[in-house]
Formats: sequence, C-alpha cells, structure tokens
Amino acid sequence: MNVQERIDKFVKDSKRVLKVSRKPDAQEYRELAKVSAIGVVIIGVIGFVIVLLGSLIGL
Repeated sequence: MNVQERIDKFVKDSKRVLKVSRKPDAQEYRELAKVSAIGVVIIGVIGFVIVLLGSLIGL
C-alpha cells in the first residue's frame, strides 16, 4: 500500500467517523464527567497509597 492509498483510506475513514458521530446531550455529558472524575479519584488514591506505603517502609 503506497502513501497515496494510505492517505485516501485515512480521509475516507475520517469522513465516515464524522458522519456517524454526534454531539452528546447534557445527560451523556454529565455521566461522562462523573466517570472521568471517578477514574481520576481512583488513580489518585492508588498513587497516594503507594506513596504512603513507600514512606512507611522507608523507600
């Protein structure tokens, strides 16, 4: 597959994605924000526990 064919395929795939995508409504946006916030909190807690354990062990 040469460069021109790759570019054409990428443009075609991008147009298809843009055609089927839509703007989320307010409820979807809130749910996505909640899930993202929960993920950030979980990662933060895991990082805090690792640092806490490291300081207790003396690393």
